[in-house]
Amino acid sequence: MSFLTLNNINKFYGSNHVVRSMNLSVEQGEFVSLLGPSGCGKTTCLQMIAGFVEVSGGRITLAGKDITYDAPNTRGLGIVFQTYALFPHMSVEDNVRFGLEMRKCSRGDIAGKVSHALQLVHLDGYEKRFPRELSGGQRQRVALARALVIEPSVLLLDEPLSNLDAKLREEMQFELRRIQRTVGTTTIMVTHDQHEAMSISDRVVVMQDGAIVQTDKPYTVYEQPRTEFVSSFVGKSNLIPGLVMDDGKHVHVESVGKPGVNVPVPKIPFLPGSSVFFSLRPEKVQIVARNDGHLEGSIVERFFMGNHWLYRIDSAVGELHSMVCNDGSAPHREGDRVGIAWNEDNVRLLPEKIVEEAAA
Repeated sequence: MSFLTLNNINKFYGSNHVVRSMNLSVEQGEFVSLLGPSGCGKTTCLQMIAGFVEVSGGRITLAGKDITYDAPNTRGLGIVFQTYALFPHMSVEDNVRFGLEMRKCSRGDIAGKVSHALQLVHLDGYEKRFPRELSGGQRQRVALARALVIEPSVLLLDEPLSNLDAKLREEMQFELRRIQRTVGTTTIMVTHDQHEAMSISDRVVVMQDGAIVQTDKPYTVYEQPRTEFVSSFVGKSNLIPGLVMDDGKHVHVESVGKPGVNVPVPKIPFLPGSSVFFSLRPEKVQIVARNDGHLEGSIVERFFMGNHWLYRIDSAVGELHSMVCNDGSAPHREGDRVGIAWNEDNVRLLPEKIVEEAAA
């Protein structure tokens, strides 16, 4: 049996169905991210696990115990909010010890646990400082220490890094994963940042319109998206409408106002005549000599991104984006006629419409 289970969870606000028949099983010690755009229901789902929002239907179990209607303070969960929610009038030490005092722990136990928690987040020596005297990253660490010091069965993270600048956010992603692995706490994080979810999670749960559309390991979500939405939301993707040809080996790919081409695709999982989306990641689109590719195109625009170049290429199937590693060689110029190639095994065909929702 899984450690934490959401069984057919639903949430209504009046007639608004914000979480739809959600089924998810999380193993003990696992780090799972709920990923999706604003309004997809991921935060509501986290709040139902925490007990802050009442479940409209379904059941939540933790370690075999039904906690669906238990009060938040009886669930034994640790929570880090987007705003950190530190007490401004309390020192770092007092913020961290607060949860232990509420649990009536002995002074000796409190001192040892607070010291250990602050060492874990590299804040030993900051005990007497106040939140206003800390950087954003340090405040985030205090909030994490406060959540971990009570030794929660599950750690819930609600957009914990969203208030940090880009560089610090990236550093804290890996720090957060280090801490989680050290402690071994089962962790569920809500985020709309696909890089954040992909870099530190064991599994990613992609949500759309209140429902789970795909649950997989990060690499699988990226390389084998199940739907057009997953392909476009998790990373960048060239998505072009297509039609499976009668031979079952080619797809006619065509954008509006373009002649289109028939491209070979191995192992087509759709019947001839099926409408599909041709999906190809930009880093898998190669720029080659004019006569060496699957088709020709003209470079419309280029963007220097530091470690790579991003090219917009006009072609017979519409505009394609190509991401080329910056190896120090001279870049292609706007207006250049080039060949466009790809490894056929990197092509993904996606259904034009979602036939059924993905199971967790």
